[in-house]
Amino acid sequence: MEKVGKYELVREIGRGATSTVYLGSDPFTRREVAIKIAFPGILKDPRRGKLYTHLFLNEAALIGKMSHPHIVQTYDAVVDDQLCYIVMEHVPGGTLEAVCSPDRLLSIERVVEIIFKCTRALDFAFRMGITHRDIKPANILFVNTDPTQGDIKISDFGAAIIGSPDRTLVLGIGSPAYMSPEQVKDRALDHQTDIYSLGVVMYQLLTGQLPFQARNSYDLVYQIINAEPRRPSSLRSEIPAALDAIVARAMSKQLDVRYTSWSEFGHDLTLAFRGRRLSVPAERMADFEKFERLRSFGFFTEFSEAEIWEVVRFSKWSRVAPGTVIISDGEVGDCFYFLAEGELKVLKNGMLLDLLTSGECFGEMAVIGKPNSLRGADVVALTDAKLMMIAGTALQESSATCRMHFYQSFLAVLSDRLASANVRLVSF
Repeated sequence: MEKVGKYELVREIGRGATSTVYLGSDPFTRREVAIKIAFPGILKDPRRGKLYTHLFLNEAALIGKMSHPHIVQTYDAVVDDQLCYIVMEHVPGGTLEAVCSPDRLLSIERVVEIIFKCTRALDFAFRMGITHRDIKPANILFVNTDPTQGDIKISDFGAAIIGSPDRTLVLGIGSPAYMSPEQVKDRALDHQTDIYSLGVVMYQLLTGQLPFQARNSYDLVYQIINAEPRRPSSLRSEIPAALDAIVARAMSKQLDVRYTSWSEFGHDLTLAFRGRRLSVPAERMADFEKFERLRSFGFFTEFSEAEIWEVVRFSKWSRVAPGTVIISDGEVGDCFYFLAEGELKVLKNGMLLDLLTSGECFGEMAVIGKPNSLRGADVVALTDAKLMMIAGTALQESSATCRMHFYQSFLAVLSDRLASANVRLVSF
């Protein structure tokens, strides 16, 4: 089997203008990787060699720095005159290009979920001082082979601005159809250029076509600077007005009208999604809605975004009707819960001990106490309620930092409960 460095090359999985991407194997970690290898001599190109070198060095500079569940990890790199390659996380599901045609469109809810996850990933990059500059469907990957479900990851930060915006690095980088007006004008760029590009991606995912249909590159640049695209809903009738407005704002030519922050973009997506699916079953809630719900709970204040996404992945969500017994006194417990919506009552021998409201956890002693410990009370739904359940095994298999933050928050919860119990005792 052919090798590059320590990595074994399994097969070619992609090819671009400057490089070939191979599925590879790391013999030490025994994991599959994607290896992007520059074409021989590409860095010596008399006209574009410096640019190509910059692109590879940019990606190499991000090794170990971009740890986010929706960003492709860069593991290793070699950049020299003889050999140039980048070793990355292998993401097997293909790119968003597969669902950008009118006959392959995803559901509107799925599109909103994908774009929301992109906003979180790009906000993470922005807070690290990184602007991607080449957001397009080809650089957003599906983790699963089924594009209708699962996570996405943003790839190819070779064109990124790392640190302060630098006008000298703009020319010749990016994909014209997704470029912002300021990018085609060769002006200084910041994260708002990525917001515009993601708006174009959202438009294409919703409608199956690009916002500007141009005869040539000159016509395209003219339209990007001067023309307004058709509303997405004029091309797909079920698109709600709220999403028309979000796309229009993300793609605004005026920087003071365009979203100024990723959190603002993501917030509007969340509101639009909730307005469209008020009665969605809890188990079918979109991941981004679960993420937003957990992030609003005080319990998760100290959790990083990556840890909250981890919780979203290993938790199970459900909706229960009034009167449903969720926990029974005396049964063996192997999981704990969070109340995401509604009200629950806690009973002991039929007597009311407490009322639980949104954001509260319960049943945690089953996983922080002795093995096979028994439940100490009944917990019954007082209203329609939405629950998140976490199995004890899932918690034990979570990352060390995620587990640590759970136990820290459990201690805070137990401390608060003890303080409340003392107050009640004093009042008697």
